[in-house]
Amino acid sequence: MALTSEDFNYDEDDSQDETLDADLDSAEETPPAGGEGSDEADGEAAKFYQRKARWYAVQVASGCEKRVKLNLEQRISTLDVVNRIFQVEIPQTPAVKLRKDGTRQNIDEKVFPGYVLVRMFMDDEVWSVVKNTPHVINFVGAEQRRAYGRGRGHVKPMPLGMSEVKRIFKRTEEQKPVVKVDMAPGDKITVLSGPFKDFEGEVVEVSPERSKLKALLSIFGRDTPVELEFNQVQKES
Repeated sequence: MALTSEDFNYDEDDSQDETLDADLDSAEETPPAGGEGSDEADGEAAKFYQRKARWYAVQVASGCEKRVKLNLEQRISTLDVVNRIFQVEIPQTPAVKLRKDGTRQNIDEKVFPGYVLVRMFMDDEVWSVVKNTPHVINFVGAEQRRAYGRGRGHVKPMPLGMSEVKRIFKRTEEQKPVVKVDMAPGDKITVLSGPFKDFEGEVVEVSPERSKLKALLSIFGRDTPVELEFNQVQKES
């Protein structure tokens, strides 16, 4: 399911003056003028862009997060917008995936699968650089504005509130891995080994930290709760 602007919890105070209307048409704020081409002017412009840069969520094709990050970083350099697009991130958190055989695999789990976060100063040029990157679907925005007539979806990008940005990246700093398992209450399973081999049942409780689950098996015509190891069962497709 695609996320909307509401899923990212925008701070109204943070974003109320940063609309695409201002950025794409006649920006209310522009870099300092004067001394064009001078080191002093370039330095002032760089400080301005850094100060006004915001985080935006960008929806990408499923499974293409790393590819988009690499492509976009290359485009930023090639198209010379390094002074306005500063970071491209895929927030991830450590996790442990439990395999069917009971072994564990350390993985990095994406906080928001199908999305990358970009810290940038929004204007017409950088909007185009990001939007036209291969496998990018659209910016996450608060509403659609077909009047712009720009690309797929015509979504008006909205910056993330700083409180939400901090919350997202705080999750990436978590040191204790989350245990992930492809099993949940309600799943139908078949027992593969042990005294209940070939019995069928329904999962009622999952304990990832113990690599065990509890299932209801029909024993002598009665549903009986039985604790089983993950590697003792197979989920029915």
